[in-house]
Amino acid sequence: MEKSYDHLFKILFIGDSGVGKLDLLMLLLGEDFNDNLMTRIGIDFKVKTVDIDEKKIKLQIWDTAGQERFKNVTTSYFKGAHGVVLVYDVTDKKSFENIYTWMTEIENKAPENIHIILVGNKCDMEDARQVSPEEGQELADKYNINFVETSTKDFSSFEDTFFHMVKEIKAIIENTYHAASSNPSISLSNPKGTKAAKTTKSCC
Repeated sequence: MEKSYDHLFKILFIGDSGVGKLDLLMLLLGEDFNDNLMTRIGIDFKVKTVDIDEKKIKLQIWDTAGQERFKNVTTSYFKGAHGVVLVYDVTDKKSFENIYTWMTEIENKAPENIHIILVGNKCDMEDARQVSPEEGQELADKYNINFVETSTKDFSSFEDTFFHMVKEIKAIIENTYHAASSNPSISLSNPKGTKAAKTTKSCC
């Protein structure tokens, strides 16, 4: 059967449980935000197809509860991934400190040069904030990755950054295939992207 899309990208949502990964994912899928969503248990993925530059991009978006017991299965979870959305809660310092652990998982188990966005979620809750935007940016600079703060009440900054990442992945993939078509010695088996230029946006 003829494919109904031009590219298939695997995107991972990673971070501690309770930081709002599922809420952000649902908003990307166009589903209503629900303050009463229960924390997910297990690993699952959802599919969204978008049009970018006259190409149909099928996004396979994977979500995990972020609980410690699931780190034993992250090798298969990371396999073939093109991008990572790494989320912490700006009102929960521990979830920010655990970004270092998640980055170690990514560096050890994800494809080389995978695209990464560091997301500080719940930035609308200023009275409860424990992590400043400057701390988030400093950490993103340390790893040379994108950074954005957002909230599920107003997530336009995150949405823009997310789809910028998708466009960057698309450009890398298409450039790799174009180069390979001109040079048969270049392998097409698993073209990999590079980290996008750092982007900083405020949410509120």
